[in-house]
Amino acid sequence: MTEQKKPKAAAPGKKPAGKPLKPKKPKILRQSMPEQPPEQRIHNFKEVPYGFPLEMARFEASRCINCKDPKCIEGCPVEIDIPGFIIAIRDGKLEEAARIMKEDNALPAICGRVCPQEDQCEKVCVIGIKGEPVAIGRLERFIADWERENGRIVIPDIAPPTGRKVAVVGSGPAGLTVAGELSRMGHDVTIFEALHKPGGVLMYGIPEFRLPKAIVEAEVDYVKSLGVKIVYNAVIGKYLTIKELMEEEGFHAVFIGNGAGLPYFMNIPGENLNGVSSANEYLTRANLMKAYDFPHHDTPIVKSRKVAVLGGGNVAMDSARTALRLGAEEVTVVYRRSRVEMPARIEEIHHAEEEGIKFKLLTNPTRINGNADNWVESMTCIQMELGEPDESGRRRPIPIPGSEFDIEVDTVVVSIGNGANPLLTKATPGLKTNKWGNIIADDETCETSLKGVYAGGDIVIGAATVILAMGAGKLASRAMHKYLMSLKV
Repeated sequence: MTEQKKPKAAAPGKKPAGKPLKPKKPKILRQSMPEQPPEQRIHNFKEVPYGFPLEMARFEASRCINCKDPKCIEGCPVEIDIPGFIIAIRDGKLEEAARIMKEDNALPAICGRVCPQEDQCEKVCVIGIKGEPVAIGRLERFIADWERENGRIVIPDIAPPTGRKVAVVGSGPAGLTVAGELSRMGHDVTIFEALHKPGGVLMYGIPEFRLPKAIVEAEVDYVKSLGVKIVYNAVIGKYLTIKELMEEEGFHAVFIGNGAGLPYFMNIPGENLNGVSSANEYLTRANLMKAYDFPHHDTPIVKSRKVAVLGGGNVAMDSARTALRLGAEEVTVVYRRSRVEMPARIEEIHHAEEEGIKFKLLTNPTRINGNADNWVESMTCIQMELGEPDESGRRRPIPIPGSEFDIEVDTVVVSIGNGANPLLTKATPGLKTNKWGNIIADDETCETSLKGVYAGGDIVIGAATVILAMGAGKLASRAMHKYLMSLKV
């Protein structure tokens, strides 16, 4: 635990000039969370940060000044009473802290690990104006882990049954949030999940070393304890349509939260070679299907020596760090802009660099080259320079003529984003979408063009963060409750 030195006292025999100064209270610095050293963690899939021990958590919590106008709550998409649970931690009232947090967030152990707090609640923390903000995310993780590990999980009061049935498509962060909220309001909620396990992107997309699957399963169990039912291997659009859910299965409302699971590719020559995969497939094999534990889990994954990961977001960092742990000798992130424009969290880039991941910035692939057996053997790239900002606000990368060069690789993982899978929307007449295939939904209510059908998360806004999807789930739950209670059943 870190604090600054106390001010020096006046020399013996000398009186301080002027009015005696009141000794300043030592300023407590932001606590660093213990974690696995890089040379150790690159050889395993165990979680990198260990989390705060109790005394360190209370020390960090004491940095919160309990503002009269807490901007951190406004910065949180699910509106957690952040000062409330942090002050409770400071005072050693851990059960109270957990209860306060669970009032607004059913997935705190997940959010505390993967949410970009530095761009949300911590970004507007008053303490951060003149120093580092309170470590809100790390404290959220601490109290969620404490509650689970000590068997102190309490099921909140659930309203009497309303007689209304709700179907939720997808068990990712948006679906789990809306399901939990509506179940607490007394509605009969069933989630339809396309895969054989719950969690959506939490389960298939985020690696074990960043979000252990046992944590996801525990959070899902909590949502199920609220009365939510989950049907697996149910691809809505094939297994059942939205119309069939409402007209034949008796659901009064539907929430669509099936995410953005259609991977984008660069459309350059050679993307059909053996050894090229989307980050979506690569991470699903490693995470959901546990290919890293082959042959105990019978899921093969390509064995690589030199890996190139295309992209600069969190998924690219996850793919690169996964490749390293799967035994690659060299892993390089290839990104067409500079470090400043990288959308990945600073913490994730830092961890990747610590682990020896290489970065080729201002570099863009133009061709993937294969051998006689159609396996990747190299990649042709061109150097870039930054021009004027584009619609994203980032400076547009421009190719430098004549700057092409080759790098030796045997595996390429494409991580340049995901779009909306059209399977559900094409099977739902009247459901309006935009030019990218995302469902059009109201910003405040999440209502779609179909009566009683709501949507939120990545299927609406495109691939984004876990907490934004959860925020959509909360907005939708309020609007859906109002709609459901207006129905005569």
